[in-house]
Amino acid sequence: MNRSHRTPVLAVAVVAVVALVAAGCGSSSSGGGSSAVSIPGITKTQILIGSHQPLTGPAAPGYSEIAPAANAYFQYVNAHGGIYGRKIKYTYLDDGYDPAKTASVVRQLVLQDSVYSIFNGLGTPTHLAVVKYLNSSKVPDVFIASGCDCWATGYPYSFGWQLDYIREGKILGTYVKQHFAGKKIGFFYQNDEFGLDGVKGLSYEIPASQIVSKQSYVPTNVNIGPAVAALKAAGAQVVVSFAIPAFNALFKLASLKLSFNPTLVASNVGTDPITLAGLLQAFAKQGGATVNGNALTQGIITDSYLPTLGDTGNSWIALFKKVHDTYDAKAPFDGNVLYGMSVGYTFVQAMLKAGKNPTRADLVKAIEGGLPQGPVVAPFDYSMTDHGGAQGAYIGVIKNGVLVQQGPVWVTDTTPSGAVTAFTGTQPAAPASGMP
Repeated sequence: MNRSHRTPVLAVAVVAVVALVAAGCGSSSSGGGSSAVSIPGITKTQILIGSHQPLTGPAAPGYSEIAPAANAYFQYVNAHGGIYGRKIKYTYLDDGYDPAKTASVVRQLVLQDSVYSIFNGLGTPTHLAVVKYLNSSKVPDVFIASGCDCWATGYPYSFGWQLDYIREGKILGTYVKQHFAGKKIGFFYQNDEFGLDGVKGLSYEIPASQIVSKQSYVPTNVNIGPAVAALKAAGAQVVVSFAIPAFNALFKLASLKLSFNPTLVASNVGTDPITLAGLLQAFAKQGGATVNGNALTQGIITDSYLPTLGDTGNSWIALFKKVHDTYDAKAPFDGNVLYGMSVGYTFVQAMLKAGKNPTRADLVKAIEGGLPQGPVVAPFDYSMTDHGGAQGAYIGVIKNGVLVQQGPVWVTDTTPSGAVTAFTGTQPAAPASGMP
């Protein structure tokens, strides 16, 4: 078939005109999308990000400190030049740890506030209510405050950050298997992907013959007495808990009433010593009793993927204490504040890597290319095929209100057969400037 030469000539002319127009409108700076393109949440002076957080409700104790702490680190960054001259503005809305409210506030952030990204949305059941919406809208959904393994694959715009609950279950389960051989083990867990992932990891490591009872709770029902009674009746000598702080406190107090005193091994998310001690005292007072919160937390075994606050010589603890004292001094300097500042640091790392004029896709690409370890004690496993988060943690025991590290950092994967091995690398020091 004969083709006219007119079409190619016309095409070349159109391309030339488009190139001239583009040149007149402005070109992209290095390492990011075009400055001529309007990107939601990005202006010449600002990066607007948003989040859903439990500022009220059953998860508020402790967790309500996380977003203000992240914002404190962002204020520190803004005071030191921001992200290529742009200041981070962080808007976080209360969802009360209620998935229905989460859906509402996240849509407000995306549709009305036009945020660039959702950052550190907190909670497994709550974030599951919005993850599909964010991905269909192609909104970066970064560093979710949940260790659900579900973020690792299947959601191209979503990324976890903390150690996932399957890995955490394996690390805690390995410790239980080694230190409590032959003992009767009970599980106490939140009845959603948070608790179920934890139980999955535990079950990969702890012999089934040792597990005598599995009891769950839902965050909307504080009557956990029957679950605690069932664990006692089963003769559990060790209870492994995947619970938020309020329900670990309720568990301890319910056990006290029943003269039930098992060794408690608990997920990191529910064991910040300061938060837990305060809840124990507050809940006991509501019931007309007085308890020593620190005494009741004594000996709880847990894990951590961040340095312990007791290690005052750690450069990350020193950095974040300085930020806390300047920008968040009204909050206790506890594990929740450390978490918020640490995940804020990782966000700044990602934004710097995304470039001077980043599109939303640039942020996703930057994280998929891998991020430095920063304040986390084990490397991240970010790649194009894995959007999980930290790969490991160390075991710690609460002593006199402080978490004390026991042994090395352990790393593993989410498979039933993947080994739990000691991490041979070292944690990098915090930069002297406090900026990535």
